Amino acid sequence: MTKQFIGAVDQGTTSSRFLIFDDEGALVTFHQVELPQSNPKLGWLEHDPMDILNTVLECIDKTIHRFELMGYDVKDIKAIGVTNQRESAVAWNKKTGQPLRNTIVWSDVRTDELVHHFKQRPDSNIVKELSGLDLASYFTAVKIRWMLDNDESVKEAAKEGNACFGTVDSWLIYKLSGGQAHVTDVTNASRTLLMNLHTLAWDQQLLSFFGIPESVLPTLCSSSQVYGTIKANIALDGIPIAGCLGDQQAALLGQKCFETGEAKCTFGTGAFMLFNTGTKPVTSSHGLITTVAFQLGKDVPAIYALEGSMAVAGSSLRWLRDNLRLIRTMEEVSDLAEHVPDTGGVYFVTAFSGLFAPYWRDDARGTMIGLTSYTNKHHLARATLESMSFQSRAILESMNQDAGTPLKVLKVDGGVSNSNVAMQIESDLLGITVHRPSMRETTAFGTAIAAGLAVGVWKTVHDLDNVNVKDISVFTPNLTDAEREDRYDVWKKAVESSLHWTDDVENNL
Repeated sequence: MTKQFIGAVDQGTTSSRFLIFDDEGALVTFHQVELPQSNPKLGWLEHDPMDILNTVLECIDKTIHRFELMGYDVKDIKAIGVTNQRESAVAWNKKTGQPLRNTIVWSDVRTDELVHHFKQRPDSNIVKELSGLDLASYFTAVKIRWMLDNDESVKEAAKEGNACFGTVDSWLIYKLSGGQAHVTDVTNASRTLLMNLHTLAWDQQLLSFFGIPESVLPTLCSSSQVYGTIKANIALDGIPIAGCLGDQQAALLGQKCFETGEAKCTFGTGAFMLFNTGTKPVTSSHGLITTVAFQLGKDVPAIYALEGSMAVAGSSLRWLRDNLRLIRTMEEVSDLAEHVPDTGGVYFVTAFSGLFAPYWRDDARGTMIGLTSYTNKHHLARATLESMSFQSRAILESMNQDAGTPLKVLKVDGGVSNSNVAMQIESDLLGITVHRPSMRETTAFGTAIAAGLAVGVWKTVHDLDNVNVKDISVFTPNLTDAEREDRYDVWKKAVESSLHWTDDVENNL
């Protein structure tokens, strides 16, 4: 029987990629391109939507070229899936198909004042009750509201009835389908503040609260169905687009966390821990987000998750490289960290744009404490890696309290997970076993699974039970409980030191 293949677009905050998997779940080939970004003002982060599209198209072209050189035929690619940086808001003109302005990226904090305004409204409690999300600059609705209030091109298009809004998945599927499909899936929609977590529909109360008309939003779909076919004058034209998930939910699926109680943490630009809670949403009382994990078909129940999000993970390594010039490549951090057994008493709270879960403090800023004349770059490198794990520990504590059952094993992926020293630190500071798969492209694999299920390459998720189970790297804790708790206590003091900075400092800039 001829081998079948599934393609996966993986569009992230710092790069775009296209990958091809075979019907046994093996990665065949891929191509990756860095994505340009801009910081027009303090706290602002933007992408040009055409850069997002063009980097994806370049990756598809280069990957297909390599695929054909390997002796394979494009017609054996049965579908593609799309996975994407979540929450980032894109606006375009439905008449021309052209962007109305730059994308406002998920970590952009220009909407902080707008968020404070919404929080002061007497009916603000409906947001958490209906969407499962806290009111924060992180989520899409406040970015869309900012565009409608502050961008003349967006205002004009909205007035004329030509404005389209969406997250990055919506923009890419719209363009790849030749403008035929303005859609999103329930995992991406569950990050907008606009979808009712229980009905899986755009919620009229939430739309009214933010003043956003439903007509400008994409059609809501499951994570695994045919949304349209590719019509972009590329080699993949005619192939179904059949999978769509936000990147962190895709990684949960790609890690095969199909069962209640399984969890993963992806260390990318930020870091995101998701815990599968099954077919019923669990409301967190400890600072976590309730979100849709995946819905594998139109008539299939959605699976939910608790999520803890860290705004800064791999981007802290980029900061060491680009801002401090402490390293030449991000991989050097592990080498530096291995030179010392500890941080020499240095603690680094990487709150460059506030702290996400479980703290939700937009007044926090990056804080490094414990510096002495003994401190050197090895200590700083190790403190940067430890900062991710201390934040993971805070999230894990919240998850254990909300779920009622302590997590024993954490599956990891993402760029930072390639570092053995970083994952050993993770195991040490969390006090649990950490599993890292040999094939770490789990985000792309997740959307490939969704697409493959939609077109019949696989019948059920259990067809994948034996995929990516060999050569798992296992990290077990080396610290004693007393050592772990002592260090975590100091971390909590460091977090306290990072708070209230926007009130005290930024007003004087």
